[in-house]
Amino acid sequence: SEKAEVKMYSDFKSPYAYLAFDPGMTLGQRFNVHVRWIPFQLRLKGKGERSVYSEYKVKYSYMDARRWAKPRGLWIRGPLKIYDTTPTAIGELFAETQGRLLDFGRMAFKKFFLREFEADQPEAVAGLLADLGMSDRHYLEYLAGEGREAYECCQQEAAADHVFGVPFFLFAGEPFWGYDRLAL
Repeated sequence: SEKAEVKMYSDFKSPYAYLAFDPGMTLGQRFNVHVRWIPFQLRLKGKGERSVYSEYKVKYSYMDARRWAKPRGLWIRGPLKIYDTTPTAIGELFAETQGRLLDFGRMAFKKFFLREFEADQPEAVAGLLADLGMSDRHYLEYLAGEGREAYECCQQEAAADHVFGVPFFLFAGEPFWGYDRLAL
């Protein structure tokens, strides 16, 4: 029988999406499902644009994410700016066409949260892909054409699925938002 699909929406600037990436992508090893990774661009306000209460929430969120990351040997440092992660999302879509979605996703998340990767810079994404043995030139071509179209289709799909944050899972029409919802 055909496996049921679990959609997993993610953004590379989210520490909770980082925490959910490996466990989410391996759901198909534990259950009779196919996991489909889909990029979703979080629209975040920068420092000075948020209320004081939102600032408290941001600080708490990174502290909380570090609590979950530590037992898994992951390191999370908060980014120093708000990133438009479109180039990295398209890089992940490109890596998927090369059969390397997991490799790229793991490396991009890890380096981003170590502050070793500028997720908004196409050249940095191309370099990361090259480090993993993929063609940086083909990525840049993909970014300018087919990849941009694929990314826009993902954003439209997210809107149709009413995605508002990440990680966001959709299974059998039911939404699950947050890293802590994986067990459900």
